[in-house]
Amino acid sequence: MGKTRVMIVDDQRLARQYFELVVASAGDRYEVVHLVESAVFADTYVLRGGVDLVLMDVLMTDGSSSFEAAERIKRLKPQVKVVMVTSIPEASWMDEARRRGIDGFWYKDASLESVLNVMDRVVAGEVVYPAASPTTMVGLASSDELTSREVQILRALVDGLSNEEIGERLHMTPNTVKTHMRHLLEKTGCENRTQLALQARVSGLVVGSTELGN
Repeated sequence: MGKTRVMIVDDQRLARQYFELVVASAGDRYEVVHLVESAVFADTYVLRGGVDLVLMDVLMTDGSSSFEAAERIKRLKPQVKVVMVTSIPEASWMDEARRRGIDGFWYKDASLESVLNVMDRVVAGEVVYPAASPTTMVGLASSDELTSREVQILRALVDGLSNEEIGERLHMTPNTVKTHMRHLLEKTGCENRTQLALQARVSGLVVGSTELGN
């Protein structure tokens, strides 16, 4: 059996070098065939052939959507395996990856399993995801202390929405949004909405939709 041909898609040079070293450490099992800096071109390389496995970072600084690129790859070349990787514990990304039919998900800094082991399992036909996203702190509160609704509100807040706009997005009344916002400020110890939005984004718990190219 020949080597599994790997394409690495990451806009950070050091990350690309790290994954190259991981592939090299596997001996004759894998080889890197493409190093790509943007999700924009990922499906084009795959369509040319010669790619069996894609390691793709979720967040691209050029605004390109890794999720959309991965979904295109799976639609056009279902036999090509895709593993999404990230160092950001955004609460919704694993669900988004599953929804789009992506084969695996790996947290760079928090996964108990090595990326090489995830690659091996995915190539063998498994769908491999962590049991949960990493825990992080938003101000004084652990992400485990926040409800799913509160996380949704934080995500909308990071997008810059007002209480009325958050209510429209989440099908809630403005007064209900205000109540959730008050609870969030109490839990996190933040003094105002601006500080709360900043803490939520810095923690990595939520990422604005515009940052994902959506």
